[in-house]
Amino acid sequence: MNNKSLWALAALIVALPLISLGAAPGPADSGGDAKPAVEAEADAKVGSDICRACHADKAQTYAISTHGIKEHPYTPASKDGCETCHGPGKRHVESGGGKGVGIVPLSLEAPTPAATKNAVCMSCHVRGKVALWQGSAHQRRGLTCSTCHNVHSGLAKNLSAPSQGELCARCHKDIQAQLQRPSHHPIREGKVRCSDCHNPHGSIARRLVSASSVNEKCYECHAEKRGPMLWEHQPVTEDCSTCHAPHGSSNPGMVKQRGPLLCQSCHSQQGHPSLGYGPSGLPGNAAPATALALGNCMNCHSQVHGSNHPSGSSLTR
Repeated sequence: MNNKSLWALAALIVALPLISLGAAPGPADSGGDAKPAVEAEADAKVGSDICRACHADKAQTYAISTHGIKEHPYTPASKDGCETCHGPGKRHVESGGGKGVGIVPLSLEAPTPAATKNAVCMSCHVRGKVALWQGSAHQRRGLTCSTCHNVHSGLAKNLSAPSQGELCARCHKDIQAQLQRPSHHPIREGKVRCSDCHNPHGSIARRLVSASSVNEKCYECHAEKRGPMLWEHQPVTEDCSTCHAPHGSSNPGMVKQRGPLLCQSCHSQQGHPSLGYGPSGLPGNAAPATALALGNCMNCHSQVHGSNHPSGSSLTR
């Protein structure tokens, strides 16, 4: 390459940045009125005091909620107040108000898409119990945060109903019916809450159970049923709900069926006769006392959850 070519190449290298700078649009190109997006958004905000002038009831319930604590660094009150969640309110004010005009409405009835509603809440709530929301059963069915929560409700946990039981029963009518049965967990008495066993925001277990498995959740209260036992009963170690209806049953102990019908759903007549309610269904075809014949399997096999007795292989002791 000769000297003339080298000079031409050097001139081109020097000129390229200048050409790029000359092509970049400046304030003069846009009439000198362009503002950064952050500044434009700030100009569109009016402040919570303006909101309070019209929405006094909402402002009152908001102030007593966790979201209204200004001293907490992560709450909406410590940032832009109402506009943290509902967006800049200038257009809303200038248009004279109106539901959903110029802001992001988040109520249950609002037509805002579910993804948009949830995105507002999840801009802050992304850890802890809500970490598994994406892909959860409730999220896949199109539920939104405002389906169950209302920041302006004035209730505990910002629920949109006075209690968890009432809230969940809005959708889970079958479970509500089971809770009315004679043998049930004391949810309707207020001693147990739905969230004691379930995480409505998502779980790694089925049925949104807030543990790694159904059994692990049951053992939190029924620790005496946890093994290992010397003699195990297989359904017990696999899944408590094989025999029990956790929300309620018409049978004692919340079992799905009375014995011996429950036992006969697994145990056939091979070896040990399993015909219920009669002497022929007992070993040896004997004629025992009426109380025994008309009872159930657990009259003899009383240790159905497992036994540590050296002679407890048949779970009779």
